[in-house]
Amino acid sequence: MSKYREIDLTGVERISFAERQTKVDVDMFARTDLEDDSFDRFFQGLPDILAAKDLKHIARETAQVIAGGKKIVIMMGAHLIKTGVSPVLTDLMRRGVIGCLVMNGAGAIHDFEASLFGRTSEDVAATLPSGRFGYVTETGVWINEAVSEGYRQGWGYGEAVARKLATLDVKHPAPSLLLTALDCDVPVTVHVALGTETIHQHPEADGAAIGETSLRDFRILCDQLIGLEGGAVFLYGSAVILPEVFLKALTVVRNLGHVVDHFMAVNFDMIRHYRPQENVVGRPTSSGGQGFTVIGHHELLIPLFWQAVFAELRRMGQVPERR
Repeated sequence: MSKYREIDLTGVERISFAERQTKVDVDMFARTDLEDDSFDRFFQGLPDILAAKDLKHIARETAQVIAGGKKIVIMMGAHLIKTGVSPVLTDLMRRGVIGCLVMNGAGAIHDFEASLFGRTSEDVAATLPSGRFGYVTETGVWINEAVSEGYRQGWGYGEAVARKLATLDVKHPAPSLLLTALDCDVPVTVHVALGTETIHQHPEADGAAIGETSLRDFRILCDQLIGLEGGAVFLYGSAVILPEVFLKALTVVRNLGHVVDHFMAVNFDMIRHYRPQENVVGRPTSSGGQGFTVIGHHELLIPLFWQAVFAELRRMGQVPERR
């Protein structure tokens, strides 16, 4: 017998199950039909619980944004390109779905290389010990030349690199985000921090040109965000640069008196980061919008999500045609 006294539970108050509030109902469970191989049947059959419930809601809301002709802004890091998802976004641009494409500096580099050579993503661990990491001649020279020419011509960083790419012998133009944006007249803005990109290691790098063209892109983005009311912004894989850029650009727009309060912001990433959560999903939507974070691998989640959006658009009879 223990020397310590146990509490007496005979006096606890209990309730019947019928009186208890619950968060999960069997009506929310997955509805499977393994004999039906249609995507829409699969997606609608996902559980109406947690991330699956959010994803279905976001897909429906996105379809409404597209059908209503409202603006969709896509912000992305380089990881989206390296996971092979670029063709999804080029198709969206061809259909007029994306109103503005926003990249970090690495995104422009990887799109440039993938389009030009059909390959990208250097093995950093293999080249760093010898000091050869980031020293591909063509990438460093041509992108820096593009930015310097853009500086002289009054172009933004994204437009400058896209225009340069269009003059070269591109082996794989179809999946190029930069070339597609140029062809479809979609503003593509690139936001760079000095010293963060491999092309800054080359002697052709011009700090004044990099800074000025990236600043022009910031102001172009600000102008694009004027039309975000009632629209949606999606962040794919940039944990620092683009969340900070978005927050400042949105502040500029609101400071100038434009109403941009009611929009949906969604962060798609593999893990949760502070800045995307606060500076894209949370703070910007606090005055009336909707904010979501969906965790998953880009190579799985992004194609699945947009297939779900278009399934919803087909039900509505509002599928945008490719140009």
